[in-house]
Amino acid sequence: MDEIEVPRYFICPISLQIMKDPVTTITAITYDRDSIEHWLFTSNNTTCPVTRQPLPSDSDLTPNHTLLRLIQTWCTQNASHGIHRIPTPKPPLDKFQVLRLLKDLDDPKLQLGKIKELEFLASQNERNKKFLLQAGVPKAMILFIFNCFRKGQSDKGLEEALSLLQFVNVPEEDIKLLLAENDQILDSLTWVLGCEVKNSIAVKSRAVIVLKTIMQKASSTVMERLKPALFEGTVKILQCGTTQQGLDAALQVLLSACQWGRNRIMIVESGAVFELIEIELKAPEKRITELNVEILFHLCSCADGRAQFLSHKGAIALLTERIFTISSVVDDRAIFILSLVSMFSATPVVLQEMVEFGTVSKLRRLLQSDHGTYLKDKAKKILNSHAQVWKITHCIDFLS
Repeated sequence: MDEIEVPRYFICPISLQIMKDPVTTITAITYDRDSIEHWLFTSNNTTCPVTRQPLPSDSDLTPNHTLLRLIQTWCTQNASHGIHRIPTPKPPLDKFQVLRLLKDLDDPKLQLGKIKELEFLASQNERNKKFLLQAGVPKAMILFIFNCFRKGQSDKGLEEALSLLQFVNVPEEDIKLLLAENDQILDSLTWVLGCEVKNSIAVKSRAVIVLKTIMQKASSTVMERLKPALFEGTVKILQCGTTQQGLDAALQVLLSACQWGRNRIMIVESGAVFELIEIELKAPEKRITELNVEILFHLCSCADGRAQFLSHKGAIALLTERIFTISSVVDDRAIFILSLVSMFSATPVVLQEMVEFGTVSKLRRLLQSDHGTYLKDKAKKILNSHAQVWKITHCIDFLS
């Protein structure tokens, strides 16, 4: 093929390869479909690569049939040189095809096959995801999961429906409408967290990711009515193991809920504090640590949360070790947790641990650091609150 000169207009301006499915944009430039769709949908570009004119992601891409026939003819004529004929591409998915697939979901005998077909379409490209979204597939999958919950059926289609929701997220307007129409939507996802199913880790990971998406868009009224089972299921995931995405989502579920005092109590009662510390002992990545200490800060604002925190033998040592080693966000939350412990739970044993595990030294070091004044004031207040105890028992000098 190196010896053959390929006509310039057969070449995609993006991939610089012969086009297999040429389409023309509203800027009158022709590209290979895969290349321009990747440019628009995956890379989120909004201009034509050649003309730099505006090119919205929802603009039409018109198949260039004439050019495709010319390319195919040229390939056939040069077959002796090892050039393969480009097959005629299948028509792209459209909204009406998706609607026909959704209609078949009403038939129990067809449900699993149709959901798998939708899942396959979603995995192919961003264009398909757009049409699935426009046709209301995310809402249909949420309602499918709810119907599985209502019937107690966890063996057919549940895994595929949750997988499909990883490709096509539920729009915010659909979330609000679903929650307004059906107050058991969250119950159905909580049910999945407790189901005994094949591929349990993958299924429950996907379920908690969907749960996170919904909770982050839910109203205050919905968040104030959350049930203990939701937190028990989420903490169970932390105990039994999950994917990295599932872990991140489970922590965000807890974080989004613990803005309300009633939820904090339920989260503490579910055993979350202990599990968060156990996760930290495994030295997770920075983002997980930041989520952990943020949640712990909220939970330590109540007495039972502090009690659980301090009942873990590694809590003070672990929190102290994280200061100055992860990020300023972790430093901030760690100092605030120590401040709460200092004000409300500073028993002789706790004060002893704060010396032995280097907490006092870290606090004094923070006073000399470039951290914000407000954080230095917190550290100084902790030090001064128990200065007499630490001076007498450990001969430590403090700045006033």
